Amino acid sequence: MRRITLDDVANLAGVSPITVSRALRKPHAVSPALRLRVDAAIKELGYVPNIAASRLASARTHAIGVIVPTLYNVIFAEYLFALHDVLVAAGFQVIVVNSRYSEIEEENAIKALLGQGVEAIIITGTHHTPLSRQLLAQAHLPVVETFELSADPIDLNIGMSQEQAGQTATQHLIERGLRRIAFLTGNLDHRAQSRFDGYRAAMQQADLPNMQIIAEKPRYSSVALGSNLFAITCAGGEVPEAIFCTDDNLALGAMQECRKRGIRVPDDIAIMGFHDLEFAACAAPSLSSVLTRRFETGKLAAEKVLTALTSSVTSKRQQIDLGYALIPRESTAT
Repeated sequence: MRRITLDDVANLAGVSPITVSRALRKPHAVSPALRLRVDAAIKELGYVPNIAASRLASARTHAIGVIVPTLYNVIFAEYLFALHDVLVAAGFQVIVVNSRYSEIEEENAIKALLGQGVEAIIITGTHHTPLSRQLLAQAHLPVVETFELSADPIDLNIGMSQEQAGQTATQHLIERGLRRIAFLTGNLDHRAQSRFDGYRAAMQQADLPNMQIIAEKPRYSSVALGSNLFAITCAGGEVPEAIFCTDDNLALGAMQECRKRGIRVPDDIAIMGFHDLEFAACAAPSLSSVLTRRFETGKLAAEKVLTALTSSVTSKRQQIDLGYALIPRESTAT
């Protein structure tokens, strides 16, 4: 048993190794008949090109590094789908790394990706260790920070104001005459903290007391966690008039717990989610939420990276605010 080589393919196809290489790298540069012969030989032998050797020869990796805080939460599925949709079609490999909401693990991921020679890095969030910022700033490659806005972006920043979105969601509840409004979160990462800051600002402007914030690290957002957090909220015997959840999964779990306890939504309590996941409109009652543009963020980030990699002009630091949208539905129709 040995590794099938380019020479093996060339011998079976009856052509030179240079011709096989050309057919693989620039299929349009050879005749259709010759391309079919090479493809048939590759399939028969099970040949897999040596990507590492190809990278050394071309001094390019055609790889883009993507760092996300979790692969558990569905909110990143659309984001990653958009990135793959654009980048793979352009001939790039997407290397996804999970930082697990840890700035230290994110730092290690950045080192690993730079060590692999990625041509750009797309990273979720704008909060990094000092060394991470230094590594990204000195890498001399396109860097895109996504999902939130930064006062000091490293390169390109595409996102939204998480704090403003949190404030808008809370104001929506206040405008419906609700006063005892609780805030529920699971893992209190920087984006959830910003939404809480928005919640707190809206409550203070309305001269209302913050009821409580529940954070249970390192548990990720889930329907089960939402049910559990709502049960904890009601443990003292007092049920809030409304709850703002940092994620639709938590909100759905809270709605399920309300159903178990005979608490009517929205008659007895209003529930607001965040991200406007697909099930929000189909829930019973339908869930009010804040729409975040996850697919658009990934698509635009990928397109900007491709532009930067093909442009001879050095890009300046840029920030793009994709905004958000309040989606009121039955769960807050008090």
